[in-house]
Amino acid sequence: MDWVPDAEALSQILSLLRESQSPNTGVQQTVQQKLEELNKFTDFNKYLIFVLTKLVSEDEPTRSLSGLILKNNVKAHFHQFPADVAQFIKSECLCAVGDPSPLIRATVGILITTIASKGELSSWPELLPKLCDMLSATDYNICEGAFGALQKICEDSADYLEKSPGQPLDTLIPKFLQFFKHSSSKIRSHAIACVNQFIISKTQALMSNIDAFLENLFHLAMDEDPDVRKNVCRALVMLLDAHIASLIPHMNNIIEYMMLRTQDSDDNVALEACEFWLSLAEHPICKDALRPHLPKLLPVLVRGMKYSEIDIILLKGDVEENESVPDRNEDIRPRFHKSRHTIKHEPMENGSSGAASAGVPAVGTEDFPQDDNESDDGMEDDTSLSDWNLRKCSAAALDVLASVFRDDMLPVILPILKETLFHNEWEIRESGILALGAIAEGCMSGMTPHLPELIPYLINCLTHKKALVRSITCWTLSRYCHWAVVLPDHTYLKPLMYELLKCILDSNKRVQEAACSAFATLEEEACTELVQYLGDVLSTLVFAFKKYQAKNLLILYDAIGTLADSVGNYLNKEDYIQLLMPPLIQKWNLLKDEDKDLFPLLECLSSVATALQTGFLPYCGPVYQRCVSLVDQTLNQTLAHGQNPDQFEAADKDFMIVSLDLLSGLAEGLNGHIGEMVQNSNIMRLLFQAMQDSMAEVRQSSFALLGDLTKACFQHVAPCIPEFMPILGQNLNPDLISVCNNATWAIGEISVKLGPEMNGYVNIVLTDLIFILNKPNTPKTLLENT
Repeated sequence: MDWVPDAEALSQILSLLRESQSPNTGVQQTVQQKLEELNKFTDFNKYLIFVLTKLVSEDEPTRSLSGLILKNNVKAHFHQFPADVAQFIKSECLCAVGDPSPLIRATVGILITTIASKGELSSWPELLPKLCDMLSATDYNICEGAFGALQKICEDSADYLEKSPGQPLDTLIPKFLQFFKHSSSKIRSHAIACVNQFIISKTQALMSNIDAFLENLFHLAMDEDPDVRKNVCRALVMLLDAHIASLIPHMNNIIEYMMLRTQDSDDNVALEACEFWLSLAEHPICKDALRPHLPKLLPVLVRGMKYSEIDIILLKGDVEENESVPDRNEDIRPRFHKSRHTIKHEPMENGSSGAASAGVPAVGTEDFPQDDNESDDGMEDDTSLSDWNLRKCSAAALDVLASVFRDDMLPVILPILKETLFHNEWEIRESGILALGAIAEGCMSGMTPHLPELIPYLINCLTHKKALVRSITCWTLSRYCHWAVVLPDHTYLKPLMYELLKCILDSNKRVQEAACSAFATLEEEACTELVQYLGDVLSTLVFAFKKYQAKNLLILYDAIGTLADSVGNYLNKEDYIQLLMPPLIQKWNLLKDEDKDLFPLLECLSSVATALQTGFLPYCGPVYQRCVSLVDQTLNQTLAHGQNPDQFEAADKDFMIVSLDLLSGLAEGLNGHIGEMVQNSNIMRLLFQAMQDSMAEVRQSSFALLGDLTKACFQHVAPCIPEFMPILGQNLNPDLISVCNNATWAIGEISVKLGPEMNGYVNIVLTDLIFILNKPNTPKTLLENT
């Protein structure tokens, strides 16, 4: 007998579903609690599928919501559903695949693939044959619904489909290919999207049909539907990586086609096509295949870099002054700690290297300027430009092609630059400045003769009335600043530096950000060349503390830390210390222990402490205590979470890592002066725990601190050596390069101090050290430390 819902229970569930769409968060939370309570009733999920598939009298958003709640329940505990409930849901899904409503069809498709991805494809043997049969239905809704579900299954369960003993793809892929010429563009698009899932993995069923696939793709090249064109472009980009041999006979035509599509009126199609140039640049055939097309391709890419009208509106490009507008939390990218000081390395006799110079390069440097409100991980505010867009893709393509063609590109690109850089429309001029920056790395030698003319031009653009022009100019100058630095008389360095300092104090937040980032690059390139200007540089950076909102403060900390790394002990002058330290300590005192804005400030102070050396002594007491306290708190929370994960949250170990790094900076800068603080704290006990942490980055920073304390105040390390040495020995694993590197370095520092007494520990470490020496491809830094 068919299951029939109880009318009263159905009514209650419907009212909850309606209430959950309320904009009031209080109401939403109450509804959420009630829905969770209903999960205790075995038939609750039957009601949800009933509302989704049968209750046509209800509005579509409510029905779809019912399906999405069911999807979450399936995801969380489908294996605990009673057998009759699971079977009921499956059969109802299959009946509703062809619902007249596109929204309900899509929701049913999501539900089907969620059940399938829970390992249920193997125990739902009728699913794929049923969906496959539905593709031949004369009812469009059934065909489209089945294709929608199949596309989601291909996306989520591709691995299962490829490895399934029944080899369903032998049937599915030829079936999909039949629909490339279907009269409905939606179904054509689904068909390509399904096949595209199997290109990269070179599935045998597709490879056997590759000629038919290509023929069908080429047939759809000029399709009127943008989704179809987008999927065609995506297929060609993936084939370039997975099966380039099949494209080579058609390469000229494909290049012509992709140039056309890179200019498509639909931005999504254009972006998909533009990816082709990035992929092609990685192949040896790129140079020969593209050379005849460069005169047509490069103008297309430069045009793609121009901001559209909608971009400018989204970026508030017409707002010139906004420095007093506070940043919203969502405007600030999530930051991840990047260590300056924890790849340890002893200077060799040839004078190379210092604490952070060898090993792993700093992470977090962006190749291309970020548009406002964007983050590195793709999470962006909904008012912003998408993180990866045609402008950035075009600039990245020009960059990689410049690295392929080098100076051979100049005869084509220079006339384009001449036209764009001096154009009357600021949007075109801005795109020219971006293009000039994009080719910097690949074409540097050929561009060098033009730089005496171009650098003053760019410096002049730093005063352009449009903030978007000023900000992109900062970035492009950062790509060429090395040239200005190496010239002996500072003819270009001095005006470049002073104009960038003015932009650091710009009234537009985007310009402030770009100028601060560019200045950090200049600091890295110029190093001690900046010493004679330190007073002006510090005055500007300190004044920026008063102007900057939250987001740009983080970049300012980085610029100050980089300055300290670059000029080192030249910073240790009373005037400079009095300028720099009060605002830093004021910020330090304002931030709570759990505030993630501490990360960049701790990183900055770590560099400053190392540079100032004894000049940091007046400030070191409270800074040292807080770092020890942060390590202690993190270790305690880690222990509590391990013993009782339901009651205690997992600790954010970045707080511990960044504190250990700052303690390393203090030990390196203060040397013997840190001894008294070490004696009066429990840091050695905490270090013993941190060295055994499960997270590699924690151990890496712990061993760095151990080595620095060994150099600075060995009398406090010596009593711990018997406990510490076995832990160091256990971390000589060259697969974890940074951990192994720092453990090896710490052992070396301890050996220097122990002298002959090291004999007692040789057996713990010698075998592993010899293995590292003999291992092929061991990084140079690790070899030198070993």
